[in-house]
Amino acid sequence: MTKEFYTINEVSTMTGFTTRSLRNYIQSGILNGEKIDGIWQFSPADFEAFISDPNVAPGIKTKNNYAVYDFLSEDDKKNNEICIILDLKFSADEVSEFNDYICGAMNNCSAGKMKMEFKNGNLRAIISGPEDFVLDTVNGWYRK
Repeated sequence: MTKEFYTINEVSTMTGFTTRSLRNYIQSGILNGEKIDGIWQFSPADFEAFISDPNVAPGIKTKNNYAVYDFLSEDDKKNNEICIILDLKFSADEVSEFNDYICGAMNNCSAGKMKMEFKNGNLRAIISGPEDFVLDTVNGWYRK
């Protein structure tokens, strides 16, 4: 079942952009969505168009690189953590399905982090956090 819409907080989690930056993208017309009852909602097609936009994709790539760098540079971790990078060849429907799955997983773990980049049918997802969260999330995707 494909999710009908993403909230601004979900788009923020998936891209690494702050909600303020996303509002600037909305104002400039780069990110399209609909405000319903005071809440921004973005269809899967809106989201895919946004992350594929040539003005946005480099920023997402930079944020993804920093996500890995930040993970590697943090030397004083209190618990075991894992960072996994997935490079997946996906159709637009599969990207939507993956987004739905990951958003559901992220809603259950405040310590988990996820960044995504979609370009030319390739999805790069960086998932990091407590080892049980990351392993359960990735294994859950492949078991479904």
